[in-house]
Amino acid sequence: MKFFVKTNEPALRLGRILGYKLLSESNSEYNFVRSFDGSRYPRFHIYVKAEKAELIFNLHLDQKKPSYEGQTAHSGEYDGELVEKEAERIRWTLAGKSS
Repeated sequence: MKFFVKTNEPALRLGRILGYKLLSESNSEYNFVRSFDGSRYPRFHIYVKAEKAELIFNLHLDQKKPSYEGQTAHSGEYDGELVEKEAERIRWTLAGKSS
């Protein structure tokens, strides 16, 4: 699920405010995850990229790790109730942080 949030706040700071852990950063795109219960999977997975005065979020739910070593394919859900609720939680949390 892709959505946008208008803000001048740094993506790295907002990812941490939202409870996400940084996995990697490249070309000003941040790769974050947030688990449900402290285990590795299932987890929410977002890529966040800053463009002008907004952040572009690309959110999905990883149900399990990739099946084969070296593969990026996984049991990801890009829509559905859980993903929609998480996107709404992000928007609501950041509404107070937007400039």
